[in-house]
Amino acid sequence: MDIAVLGIDLGKNFCSVVGLDASGAVVVRRSVRRETLVALVAKLPPCVVGMEACCGSHHLGRLFAAHGHDVRLMSPEYVRPHVKAQKNDDRDAEGIAEAATRPTMRFVGLKSQDQLDMQTLHRSRDRLVGERTAPRVTSNSSGCGQSNSSTREAGQGTVSLSLFPGQELQRLL
Repeated sequence: MDIAVLGIDLGKNFCSVVGLDASGAVVVRRSVRRETLVALVAKLPPCVVGMEACCGSHHLGRLFAAHGHDVRLMSPEYVRPHVKAQKNDDRDAEGIAEAATRPTMRFVGLKSQDQLDMQTLHRSRDRLVGERTAPRVTSNSSGCGQSNSSTREAGQGTVSLSLFPGQELQRLL
């Protein structure tokens, strides 16, 4: 059993693994628990390991690369055309393995732990900025929510924008 390309479809508890030989024929098709996946891949000789890029694939990719494998992460939208027939985990893993062999495939770079931490900080900051600059919703006398984000007075050529109470921006139309 000589595996040239290994396609892995990651799941919460179980991962589907499909191994292809040099000619592209399926030689291994199995479902393994997530805890035993690293041990299984560590036993294999160095090969190409393809996975869809997600939050856990960078961690597993670093572990597989430490064992000498060539890790290729792909965006899920580029893997979809390679999945045959009905979608299930085994066919997804086979499609991932096939997509990893394509010469024109766009691969995602393997990120270090520091890069992932920095990405988390940037996303947290973007959310905080989004919450601070989001339009406020106030309640009128009937109890229904009313947004103060933009109002237009009838017959006037200006728009009043109010993001926070007491702050208004006048703009000519």
